[in-house]
Amino acid sequence: MAAPTVTTRLLAVRHGRSEWNAAGRWQGHADIALDHTGELQAVAATEVLGGFDAIWSSDLRRAHRTAQIIAELLGVGPVHTDPRLREKDVGPWEGLTNAEVERRWPGMLATRDRPAGFETDDAAGARFCAALADLASTHPGGEVLIVSHGGVVRAAQRRLGADPPHLPNLSGCWFEHRTWPDRERDELIAGDTVHLLVDDGRGSVVL
Repeated sequence: MAAPTVTTRLLAVRHGRSEWNAAGRWQGHADIALDHTGELQAVAATEVLGGFDAIWSSDLRRAHRTAQIIAELLGVGPVHTDPRLREKDVGPWEGLTNAEVERRWPGMLATRDRPAGFETDDAAGARFCAALADLASTHPGGEVLIVSHGGVVRAAQRRLGADPPHLPNLSGCWFEHRTWPDRERDELIAGDTVHLLVDDGRGSVVL
């Protein structure tokens, strides 16, 4: 089999800690800001990140601000946005804590069932993978950093056959987009999970 003519590597990571992460609330498409710890996490991540040809993010503030901090410190930019990189829409669970969800939808968290209006893994994974393919076409043969959200990154990993773990803030996954001779076919592969930060259990991070 011929080798791919172009391989583009894309590192998709979860944003820094947001105000609702700290409060334990489901976020989905809610446009919640980073808290101070989240901004420090973005700074710390740059100590272990290499160089990138471009940086993209979700259009939600918590991801975009994380990307802006990283872009400024790495000297790469501007930050481009794509709404397909947004978190999964969590429907009626948006803004609720797990305790509030359990009171209103008893047992659903344990069984991993989801209410009407909650975006499926298939739908979220499909839009995220489509975005990755387009970004690979925009930056062929390059390395691209994407700041997104844990739920949608994991949905994309599962769509590609991986069994992803929970992704803490500033953790994510390498993806590879491969194009074969004469562009007969493209392939998107989920690679290694990465953890840019180490959580000390108290919400702060150390390298």
